Amino acid sequence: MRTEQLEYIAAVTRLGSLRRAAEELRLSQPALSETVRNLERELGVDLLERKRSGATMSAAGRELLPRIADVLDAVDRLRAAAGEQQRISRMVRVGTVNAATVPLLIPVVREFRATHPLTQVEVVAAQQTDIHRGLAEGGFDLGLVNHLDGDDHPAGFDSTELLDGRPVVCVRPDSPLAASAEVTVDDLLRVPLIAMRSGYVMHRYVHRLLAGRAPAFSYSTDGAEMGKLMVAEGLGATVLPDFSVVGDPLERLGAIVHRPIAGDATRVRLMLQRRRAESVPRAAGDLYEAFVRRGASAG
Repeated sequence: MRTEQLEYIAAVTRLGSLRRAAEELRLSQPALSETVRNLERELGVDLLERKRSGATMSAAGRELLPRIADVLDAVDRLRAAAGEQQRISRMVRVGTVNAATVPLLIPVVREFRATHPLTQVEVVAAQQTDIHRGLAEGGFDLGLVNHLDGDDHPAGFDSTELLDGRPVVCVRPDSPLAASAEVTVDDLLRVPLIAMRSGYVMHRYVHRLLAGRAPAFSYSTDGAEMGKLMVAEGLGATVLPDFSVVGDPLERLGAIVHRPIAGDATRVRLMLQRRRAESVPRAAGDLYEAFVRRGASAG
């Protein structure tokens, strides 16, 4: 068994396909596939489930993934001890629903970069269900997801609350809704609504808020960042957690404003999650702690 075999299987898991892993590793796809199959034969288990849509970790592979991460982390520590810092280029992958990007995510990544200059941070926008799957399969090291009151935390994850906010209506300053101190549900039904797609917590919240009634017109999009941009361009209103709007560059420029929803006491919590394991890569653990510190100071 060679270290690069473990690195290859980690890359396939992280990227979700042999093709993308081969491109990143600068290998031919047949060569990468054969290397993975050799490792599977050596271990006596199928690490990957190969489908036309891509390769994902098998159940046996998920059981072994923490051990693989331990070995790779140990190799990193050995390289560091040998003074080969230039060879340490592990990547930490964060899945996010695009919540609190400005007040939380960007400052944390900036702080982490200052103390871990050789570790790459890849931030991936995804739906909550995809983030949970990525965490379980090892494709993500950390996940940032929204939770509503009463939501259960998935088993097998460590979950830490970073921010506690409330849903607000995000509109342009020249929107009729901006003239009021708060927005009623009836007000919201009269304007084009930019809604998150199914799979996002805010989609579920808005569906519950409208109680089956349909707005005058609606769009559907992925993530808060696109929703805010569409609002700034005058396409309608969107509903987001306040921590996804306050301090946003578009708000600072005066392109968007937000208003509370009349009579609604719902709380939205931004949760930081990671797969529960006996040990985690040092860089991922340090980034987790940086998020926790920032969340505590922001709260």
